[in-house]
Amino acid sequence: CWLPAAARSPRGPGPGPGHGSGLPSSRYRSPESLLDCAAKAVAEKWAFERVEERFERIPEPVQRRIVYWSFPRNEKEICMYSSFQYGLPFRRGIRLLETGCVENVLQVGFHLSGTVTEPATSSEPEVTHKVAISFDRCKITSVTCGCGNRDIFYCAHVVALSLYRIRKPEQVKLRLPISETLFQMNRDQLQKLVQYLITAHHTEVLPTAQKLADEILSSNSEINQVHGAPDPTAGASIDDDNCWHLDEDQVREQVKQFLSQGGYYGSGKQLNSMFAKVREMLRMRDSNGARMLTLITEQFMADPRLSLWRQQGTGMTDKCRQLWDELGALWVCVVLNPHCKSEEKSGWLKQLKKWGDMDICPLEDGNYASQLVVLMSVSPPPVPFSELLQRGVTSTTNLEGWVGHPLDPIGCLFITLTETCRVDDDNTMDTGVYHHVPVWGSPDAGESYLTLALEVALMGMGQQRIMPEGLYAQDKVCRNEEQIVAKLQELELDDLLVQTLRKQAIQLLEAGPFSGLGEVIHRESVPMHTFAKYLFSALLPHDADLAYKVALRAMRLPVLESSAGSGDVGHPHHGISIVPSRYPRWFTLGHLESQQCELASTMLTAAKGDMLRLRTVLEAIQKNIHSSSLIFKLAQDAFKIATPAESPPDITLLNVALELGLQVMRMTLSTLNWRRREMVRWLVTCATEVGLRALVSILQSWYTLFTPTEATSIVAATVMSHNTILRLSLDYPQREELASCARTLALQCAMKDPQNCALSALTLCEKDHIAFETAYQIVIDAASTGMTYSQLFTIARYMEHRGYPLRSFKLASLAMTHLNLAYNQDTHPAINDVLWACALSHSLGKNELAAIIPLVVKSVHCATVLSDILRRCTMTAPGLAGIPGRRNSGKLMSTDKAPLRQLLDATISAYINTTHSRLTHISPRHYGEFIEFLSKARETFLLAQDGHIQFAQFIDNLKQIYKGKKKLMMLVRERFG
Repeated sequence: CWLPAAARSPRGPGPGPGHGSGLPSSRYRSPESLLDCAAKAVAEKWAFERVEERFERIPEPVQRRIVYWSFPRNEKEICMYSSFQYGLPFRRGIRLLETGCVENVLQVGFHLSGTVTEPATSSEPEVTHKVAISFDRCKITSVTCGCGNRDIFYCAHVVALSLYRIRKPEQVKLRLPISETLFQMNRDQLQKLVQYLITAHHTEVLPTAQKLADEILSSNSEINQVHGAPDPTAGASIDDDNCWHLDEDQVREQVKQFLSQGGYYGSGKQLNSMFAKVREMLRMRDSNGARMLTLITEQFMADPRLSLWRQQGTGMTDKCRQLWDELGALWVCVVLNPHCKSEEKSGWLKQLKKWGDMDICPLEDGNYASQLVVLMSVSPPPVPFSELLQRGVTSTTNLEGWVGHPLDPIGCLFITLTETCRVDDDNTMDTGVYHHVPVWGSPDAGESYLTLALEVALMGMGQQRIMPEGLYAQDKVCRNEEQIVAKLQELELDDLLVQTLRKQAIQLLEAGPFSGLGEVIHRESVPMHTFAKYLFSALLPHDADLAYKVALRAMRLPVLESSAGSGDVGHPHHGISIVPSRYPRWFTLGHLESQQCELASTMLTAAKGDMLRLRTVLEAIQKNIHSSSLIFKLAQDAFKIATPAESPPDITLLNVALELGLQVMRMTLSTLNWRRREMVRWLVTCATEVGLRALVSILQSWYTLFTPTEATSIVAATVMSHNTILRLSLDYPQREELASCARTLALQCAMKDPQNCALSALTLCEKDHIAFETAYQIVIDAASTGMTYSQLFTIARYMEHRGYPLRSFKLASLAMTHLNLAYNQDTHPAINDVLWACALSHSLGKNELAAIIPLVVKSVHCATVLSDILRRCTMTAPGLAGIPGRRNSGKLMSTDKAPLRQLLDATISAYINTTHSRLTHISPRHYGEFIEFLSKARETFLLAQDGHIQFAQFIDNLKQIYKGKKKLMMLVRERFG
């Protein structure tokens, strides 16, 4: 006696004679008859041909119940073959069924037929499709629909008819296989049936009917050599495979199409959906899972890019490699299936070897069997653990990691164990939840398959293992870790699982060199940050001390640590600035550092308000995180958590944020970092939130944190702003203390870097006379050597704006000594400053103008600039600024007397020199521009008493010297005679 599958796993019940619809409420009906129980078991396991062979005569009621129960009973199976993850065809099929679009449903033996009407739409008329379904042993073996659907999955019309049969079996007309009906007819009835059939469909079946008649009447025909006749409604034969209908041609075509798109247009997503469908089939122990996987693999092996990549010596793309990884993982599931037969395994092994022997078969990135770096060529002698601690390195470690392995042993085992514990209702689409299933025969009464699954995942994730070689292999480790953690997070931790979690965490901490959380790990061991973040979050509500112990232990990243004292002298030492010397094999180092940062951030968030824990976490961070950008991110995270919008700030976490920010300032002070200005501004904001003492501290120790420019233009300027004073609600003594620190900082910065800090220092010291005078003297002292004309002009303009015109004049004069304006630099950016300086001197008086004109003549050689200055000086009288104690005559200045005579002579000389320079390389297209230049020159010449004579002589000289330029000289004569 064997237990029927229906009893082991209840499926959607179908009614016996006189029973209801088979909906969920049917669980309250009276028990099924013995006939139905037996018929259900036989219908699911035996081909009808075997039943006929086993018994000479089968009563018609028994035949009817076997035929009745042979149709699939589980809607999830229909869904699986109609769409990707409960997709559109299945939902459309339900809608067609529920809106009454299924009619004329008839079941003849193992054949179901009916019509499904698509309602009319705004663009399409109503259409009725004929649908036919063959089935055997609770599986659909073939489908036909008038819609002409060509896809891997069943169309919505097949879905609608199938669900009609499952949900409304009592409304389906049921007949025995047609051969049984024909057996009951005499000769006249048979002849009448055939003739009526031909008459009804003569255009379609008449040629076939005549052909068959001819063969039957011929004694030597092949048809007469076979006993009996085929019956499409009688079900499958004993030798037929018992599997669901799968359109192999469509599977091949779609995979080929997706691969040809090279990962574009969502093809990778489609292929992953097909892989998910294979997993779904394997989960339901459907033999089509391996069949569909074989078809997919054949197309992968036929991908023309494989040979191309091999010829070019290039690796496949990451997207393709991920698809190949999934393909390999699915084959692992197939060959490890304990329910498959030995002959099936032999066939798969043969096929896999055949594929593996092909030249184009891609190799895995990183050989887990033989090509890893061998750290120790011989087995080391036993070493006391205390000595290992002193060495700072483990002598024994695992070369082959379970996480990231191509066969994904941890993931496969975890899924296998948790699937056993899944609460699942076959009549719903919900995935259900997990519950504990005891391990039979286990000495531990509390052990379940769910606790074993958790143990497996924790052991695998906590295994100390060497980082594999190659970018893709390392990336696979990271992705596999994230996948396992995602699976772990699906478990709802009850007391039993928490107990398992605590036990495993303690064992990992004490497990020695075989644990990644042991006290000593190898320098190239895979970090535990992602795993520890899960452990910390899971343990924190139940055992906070253990949670912090695990997370703090996992914060280390030995590959970035100094090799001093580690026994590893093959790599350079690493100081606090790690970036230039990073170990080149670790391609995923950036991702690993970000995971380390996430772990630290999680601990900081949890430790809010607990100064002792915060201090401990801070010391872990400062010891193990070497990226200034990541420490800055941690500081920002801590600041954000410490300053919630709706409640007072947490001063303990604020102080941690400030300390992290100060560390970032020190780390990036002498290195280039494009976020440096943002970091400086953030630190001032953070210090402001902490309070006055924090601001005073960063102002007093600015030289260890900021450059002089940052300290004056950003830090001190922000601290002294009106917004900061209001934010802190400072009284007068506190404001004075802050201002005094800011002025001291400004003067120190101006002394150290006068070029970039002098103006900021003057601005910050405006309200203190002594400090302002000191800052001014620093500028004067630095003007002769260390400052440019543009910096001096800027400060000079500032002085004029502040009401110090004489100091402004002095600085402008110093700026002029640094300037050199060539004859052809008539668009130089300093021209406006020169004009302003001359205007300032002119407004102050004749003495200042007389002092600056020699400087202008010495520094400026551009004729147009000099003539502009000369013109401005002759338009108004000097001394209009009204300096107290000075008398202004109000007379215009003459160009025949000093100081303008010197300027006029220099301007004329500049025009003469510039003219000769231009004529040396002039082209005809510049002739018109040159004539206009001579016109401006004439205006300047005429300012002199004998200017017209000088200009005429000048023109005559040009005609004589450049007489070879006939066209140009003709233009000169036309304009100037």
